[in-house]
Parts: sequence; structure tokens; C-alpha cells
Amino acid sequence: PINIQWRDSVYDPHLKPLKIHYDPTTCLYIWNNGYSFQVEFDDSADKSVIMGGPLENHYRLKQFHFHWGAINEWGSEHMVDSKVYPAELHLVHWNPVTSTSFEEAIMENNGLVVIGVFLKLGAHHAGLQKLVDALPAVKHKDTIVEFDVFDPSCLMPSCPDYWTYDGSLTTPPLTESVTWIIKKTPIEVDQNQLEEFRMLLFTSAGEEEKRMVDNFRPLQPLMNRTVRSSFRNHHLLNIETRSSELAHQHSP
Repeated sequence: PINIQWRDSVYDPHLKPLKIHYDPTTCLYIWNNGYSFQVEFDDSADKSVIMGGPLENHYRLKQFHFHWGAINEWGSEHMVDSKVYPAELHLVHWNPVTSTSFEEAIMENNGLVVIGVFLKLGAHHAGLQKLVDALPAVKHKDTIVEFDVFDPSCLMPSCPDYWTYDGSLTTPPLTESVTWIIKKTPIEVDQNQLEEFRMLLFTSAGEEEKRMVDNFRPLQPLMNRTVRSSFRNHHLLNIETRSSELAHQHSP
């Protein structure tokens, strides 16, 4: 994960809107993998797919999971202009055109696409609540509960804007196989919903309880990679126009 500098991201007019088509019936189960809770999907056919955006072809949804902090002051893996959010959602997809399985795609260039969505504290999120209600059943590591008919597109912000860059997985094997698509606008969730995430455990039943919090990877250097944006940087233009106007007013 990186700190996305709004100022340094490059507007790319060729970036198309992302098209998302998820079939709620492909949702299979939730499991606590000892690191996060993961919602798994049937990826044996092109039923839950994304296309468009920076992508050459369609990608299949395999799973989604979250990263979060012990408190609201941190938790997201990515930052925007050093702003951190209390949690971040990752929807993980793989390329069925160049690979025959998710496991194979992990090792391929352009094998994976991960959509990142920031969560911020605010209004209750009705779509997320079905998921939150299922979490007590997967409190301990290695527990699995059936979870069917869920459409993760309810967890997407309505604003189409995003940043994209080429990077790696944030969990082992950390392979450099990921096209990251980070949505500009966060979704809102309420305090109670975040607290339910924090009630999960890193530990198995019978072990000394360790609460599942702060399960994010530290920021990494951008190196020489470019972050492209699907939107023009109005935010910046406004600031620059304002400061030059102010400069004129104050010049002798």
C-alpha cells in the first residue's frame, strides 16, 4: 500500500469508467483466516466480473476482505495525502484470460486486480449490516460460515472516480501481480459496525484471545511507479487559482 499524493497523480484521459457486474448467488461463505475475515465467491465461471477502467479484459471476483485499526485514527492500508481511514475494503479479482486459476494468476503479471474502498465513520451502512450480523459466527480463527446471496457492489461508492497503479499483494506472497484501483470516495459506516470488526479474534477457540485489530501492512515506497487518476485534479486547480489570486491582492 502507498500514500497516494493527490498532487503527484497523473490524469489519464484514456482511463474508462469501471464496469462492475457481481452475481449475488456466487457468494459462498465467510471465513476467519487468522488475519482478516474473507468472503469467498464461486469463480468457476464469468458470473461476477469487472471490466473497463485500466483493464484489457474482464477479471473474476475471488474474494473480498477488510483491513482495520484498533481505533478510528488508523486502519486503512492506503492513505491519500497522508490521510488515513479507519478501515479499507479490498475486492480481489483474477485474470481468467491469461490464467486457469486464482492460484496461477497470483504469480502472473497483470494476474490480479484489487479494488480498494476506504471506510469512514458516518452513517449506518445498511448493505454492510448483513455481513456484520454474520461476524460473531466467525469470531475465532479457522471458523467458516455459509454466506450466500450477497452483492458486494452495495459496498461501492457511487462516485466513479479512482486512482490506479501497478503494485503487489499486501499479504504473503506479496507478489508484484496486482493492478490496484483505489476509489476516490469513501463509503460511510457507523461506529457499531466498526466495533463488530474489532470483536473478531486472531486466535483459535481454546487459545488465549487476541483481538483482530491493526491487520494492515505498513506503507511502502512508491519507487518509480506512476499513480494515474481517472479524474481531473480540480481540487488542485482551485487551490492554485486561489493562491495566485491572493498573491495578486497582496502584491504592492
